Amino acid sequence: MTVREYAADDVSAMISVWNEVVDEGNAFPQEDRLDERSGAEFFAAQSRCGVAEDGGVIVGMYILHPNNVGRCGHICNASYAVASGQRGKHVGEALVRDCMKAAKELGFRVLQFNAVVAENVRARRLYKRLGFTQLGTIPGGFRLDNGTYADICPYYIEL
Repeated sequence: MTVREYAADDVSAMISVWNEVVDEGNAFPQEDRLDERSGAEFFAAQSRCGVAEDGGVIVGMYILHPNNVGRCGHICNASYAVASGQRGKHVGEALVRDCMKAAKELGFRVLQFNAVVAENVRARRLYKRLGFTQLGTIPGGFRLDNGTYADICPYYIEL
């Protein structure tokens, strides 16, 4: 598996992986699916998008962008999506590591995750193992697809 910056030819596969996570309704704040036009625009608007490729197939991806503006513009945010059939194979770890490296190269000083759903145990274990600090817990900060609310846990790491 390799992680690299995305290319225009990757957009359809990226949309498929992204929409799978959106449809699951338990990780991304987005509720709307991407189509070819909105997906191409969305990915192009990021500071960087990376893809994990295995045997010529996109198995995961990330988006990286500023978390805020102005005096807080040195803090970035990222989202990760791994195809359901590829989870548990360390794709997420490869994506996070590449994203951290890219963020530092782009001049960001801190990578912050605003809304990691508390039940996303695999992601939370990974972030802890990679040295991220949990900032606390926000009760009921994420509305699940079934209408109930889950806690979210913000994380950060200095780059």
